[in-house]
Amino acid sequence: MLSQMQRLSVEADGRYATDEELKFLATYLRSYDQRLQTYQKLQSAETPLIQQVYDRVREKDPSTFRNGNTDYTQICKRDMAMNLRYAALAMLLDDTDTLREKHLFWCQTIMRACGIQRKCNLIYSTMQEVTQKQIDPAQARLINVVLEQTQRLLGGV
Repeated sequence: MLSQMQRLSVEADGRYATDEELKFLATYLRSYDQRLQTYQKLQSAETPLIQQVYDRVREKDPSTFRNGNTDYTQICKRDMAMNLRYAALAMLLDDTDTLREKHLFWCQTIMRACGIQRKCNLIYSTMQEVTQKQIDPAQARLINVVLEQTQRLLGGV
């Protein structure tokens, strides 16, 4: 939404926007209530949702949160929560472009440098599974679009 608004302000500089150029606003306004409800649901369910993702990932691959003798559980949980918050905001604003450009590309560089794309792929695919079970299906569809992008960029798929 913000990226689209910025593009519109540049493209329509000095003139009125056309009906075609304004269509995205109508689409966004129709989906706003659902987006807000989804955002609020994710906000209130963040802690148990992150714990469920953690538990399921550990069931699938117990070594995901470890590297040798070092346990990275707290760092990973913190990062999962942060990325969920960024994803929720991008979903609320319907602005995955800004998420990708201002956050995910930076995270992607770190994940590649650490060589943990496979772990990220597992974490964010599991996060999608958990959200599908924990929130309304329509809400899960909204957030999972953003989580899929997160998985692709951080997980290298």
